[in-house]
Amino acid sequence: MRVRKSMCGVLVVFLFIQLLLLPVAGVKASAGPPKISAESAALIDVASGRILFSKNGDKKMRIASLTKTMTAIVAIEMGQLQDVVTVPPEAVGVEGSSIYLKKNEKLTLEELLYGLMLRSGNDAAVTVATHIGGSVPGFAYMMNEKAAMIGMTHTNFTNPHGLDDSNMHYSTAEDMALLSAYALRNPTFRQIVSTKVKEISWEGEEYDRRLLNKNKLLHLYSGADGVKTGYTKLAKRCLASSATRDGRQLAAITLNAPDDWNDSGEMLDWGFRNFPLKQFVEYGETIQPESTISLKDGVHLVTTNAFRYPLKQEEEADVKKRMVMSESVVTSKMNGQVIGFLQFHFQDQMIGQVPLKVQVDTPTSANSQPEKAAGFWQQFWNLMAGGLFRA
Repeated sequence: MRVRKSMCGVLVVFLFIQLLLLPVAGVKASAGPPKISAESAALIDVASGRILFSKNGDKKMRIASLTKTMTAIVAIEMGQLQDVVTVPPEAVGVEGSSIYLKKNEKLTLEELLYGLMLRSGNDAAVTVATHIGGSVPGFAYMMNEKAAMIGMTHTNFTNPHGLDDSNMHYSTAEDMALLSAYALRNPTFRQIVSTKVKEISWEGEEYDRRLLNKNKLLHLYSGADGVKTGYTKLAKRCLASSATRDGRQLAAITLNAPDDWNDSGEMLDWGFRNFPLKQFVEYGETIQPESTISLKDGVHLVTTNAFRYPLKQEEEADVKKRMVMSESVVTSKMNGQVIGFLQFHFQDQMIGQVPLKVQVDTPTSANSQPEKAAGFWQQFWNLMAGGLFRA
């Protein structure tokens, strides 16, 4: 009997350890590129904008309600969150997902954005579009202008919700990754899409609307903080997801993905594991000039910010630095001025640049005695004045 109890105890401990070792959301770790069900997919580092993984990433696809990422960011940038918006007749009863808006009901733009992104309300999309753009076509024009600005070169929007209305509403996984990264840099957007539950007003009802986010990855994946689900009969299952770990955020896009939750988890895991951030310079770091640059005695070039970039270990040696300066001779008279940049190039592209500022050595202790004395007496008289006039 005692032997059986001991064996049972060992078995329980073994099973417990196995459960702890299971990857989050059933995702299996793999050394190679992620194997996913999606017809098209892309993974991006949000801060740098580098595409880390792509599968048919430039193929034109239907994107369903991932469209609403663009609807939301345009509204956030062009509107005021506390604007009171009246629901127009054309928004009531729009097919598909709904937050059941009523004709002439009044909500704030912020409430509509939560209904748009958490519950994928198509009625909220039309209401937002008419408020910001004057009409659905007018808002679609604004969406396409923003897409061009972001660099979405294979995208065209005809509506704010993503319903299958024509073959003219399309994008690609890589374009949608660029859009997700752009939107996630906005703190308001980031707050909305990471919210799991939100209550908003419901005019004429005894209780508020309680919005539960449709994005199950917020519960399934460690560090998940966005972005948007999508589905139509023609587009199939689509998902824009994001996660933050150790202060670093990645975003994944899957289009026509039967196993989208696991696809996203697999891609995010792979990205975090294989593309660590390489820190090239720190803030305030002194940079040695190139041979063509002459620094006078006591003058230095320092960085005004840090630069980090996601790279595989074997890629680090391929990053080249280049100094671009407006002056070849740097003197103390330029103290505090930004006179150039330290640029970083990878795979024939500039991946970033850091401004370089002139900094002059501080005076020696002997030379600084008069200044210290003046500083002492200034503090003394300030203290005296404070004491004399204190109530």
